Amino acid sequence: MTLDQLRIFIAVAEREHITHAAAALNMTQSAVSAAITALENRHGVVLFDRIGRSIVLNQTGRVFLKEAIAVVARAKAAEAALTDLAGLMRGELSIMASQTIAGYWLPERLGAYRKRYPGITLDIRIGNTKQVAEAVEAGEAELGFVEGKVDHALLSTKIVATDDMVIVVAAGQPWAAHRTVEAKDFRDVAWVLREKGSGTRSAFDQLLGSVGMDVSMLEIAMELPGNEAVIGAVEAGVGATLISRSVASSKLRAKLLRQVAYPTTPRPFYLLHHRERYYSKAADAFVSLVDAKV
Repeated sequence: MTLDQLRIFIAVAEREHITHAAAALNMTQSAVSAAITALENRHGVVLFDRIGRSIVLNQTGRVFLKEAIAVVARAKAAEAALTDLAGLMRGELSIMASQTIAGYWLPERLGAYRKRYPGITLDIRIGNTKQVAEAVEAGEAELGFVEGKVDHALLSTKIVATDDMVIVVAAGQPWAAHRTVEAKDFRDVAWVLREKGSGTRSAFDQLLGSVGMDVSMLEIAMELPGNEAVIGAVEAGVGATLISRSVASSKLRAKLLRQVAYPTTPRPFYLLHHRERYYSKAADAFVSLVDAKV
């Protein structure tokens, strides 16, 4: 069994599609199929169920996937340790960030890091707060950046910035003309929310909790898995939302959205790192750069 076989298996398992995995790995479809077949034949197991032209990860494959991810993560950590011996002239840094951070806060810092350390390859992924925490815990990302509070025993957390939250509605909605609203008015409008597990949704739940309310008391028009989708629905007049000012800023400047006057609490941006995994010099340099900009 080789690391290449494990990487190919993980790519196919995550996508449950040979062609898509081959494209992601920059390999031919036949080479990916051959690697999976060799892995199964060598160990006398079936990892995927072949259903028509589709493949579906079976129970054996799901158990093996966890082990494969762990082995590849450890191999990356070992490689990082060797790379550190050569300084910051080369290497790789894997970062996963939640959507608001990845779209509006992180790019400037990635650009500055790239200019300072051009030999370091940056592997950037995006997910919600829950997905980022899981990736850092599993070793799939060395650093994570999230808006939501994370309570994982194996993860260290550190506040690196704060984010201003605002309630917004479409320009033509009744609330757009209000000077102020109160918590009791929340029942009078429909709401467009991010999905559970996102930092933005967590901020909204905390806002409601601070006034003794929860989402079951409100009219929830939509739950959407992305900031742009939420902003688009609000602009279309579907309802109100609580969102990062940085996400809504262009629409507010264009007067397509209106900020509703209601007191909100800024939320922190957190840096996540596994307490027990190797902390590479590349990661340390990125954290130092972030600290310098706070």
